[in-house]
Amino acid sequence: MSDSLPALAFLGAGSMGGAILRGVVASGIPVDGGITATNRTAEKAQALHDLDGVTSIALSENAEGNADAVRSARIVLVGVKPAMVPDLLREIGPALAPDAIVVSLAAGVTLATFAEVLGADARVIRSMPNTPATVGKAVTGLATGAAASADDLALVRRLFETVGAVVEVPESQIDALGTISGSGPAYVFLLIEEFTKAAVGMGFDEGDARLMVEQTFIGATALLDASGEEPEELRRRVTSPKGTTERAIAVLQAAHLERTFAEAAEAALARSRELAAGA
Repeated sequence: MSDSLPALAFLGAGSMGGAILRGVVASGIPVDGGITATNRTAEKAQALHDLDGVTSIALSENAEGNADAVRSARIVLVGVKPAMVPDLLREIGPALAPDAIVVSLAAGVTLATFAEVLGADARVIRSMPNTPATVGKAVTGLATGAAASADDLALVRRLFETVGAVVEVPESQIDALGTISGSGPAYVFLLIEEFTKAAVGMGFDEGDARLMVEQTFIGATALLDASGEEPEELRRRVTSPKGTTERAIAVLQAAHLERTFAEAAEAALARSRELAAGA
């Protein structure tokens, strides 16, 4: 496959679309035909103006901006709010190139919804990325519509691999993936928040507490990544028999963390299904 990507259009370059867009730009990979991004307001559009190779369109100033953006794009990423997706698809459908691949970033919007509006022969791939895309550390789930080819999937996979790792799943698993990797960064940030409070409670000032906790999480995950070891093995090496870590781990395990994490993931998945049903 080529060392470049084809022309990209980001429709709704908000928090998630913007994260992917910035990640692609930061990766330095050439984009043949460039990147076009649309946002509703001039203020949001202005935030992307200075990115190299990006044409940023404010829909408040160009009502035809979405259609203009997709005409020359090979990959069209749909990043608007889920409720806005059907209207957007009706707007851009006539302007899509015959070989355009439409990639959904919209949580809860099914491949069937895209097929209903764009037609059964539309090449659609549903994605579930997460915000570490901005630093090239994303996890993105991809589920392929019936009309998308293996080559289409390979191209979209390559796009998302510029910002991290990719997992291919059937669509039935995409919401569950979202509860783990999509919501997952928030779980990690919550653990860091609470651990920092514990450090402050032990007498450290806020700055030192944050430094210790944040760098401990960053260092531990970097060690996990570099070592190739299982997390259980790395935990065992830190946990000396009858030592301080063992005592702390016993308290955490007594709090039934395994059950708590399973219940949290199930709660997120239940809410995802509610949102998909319009609740």
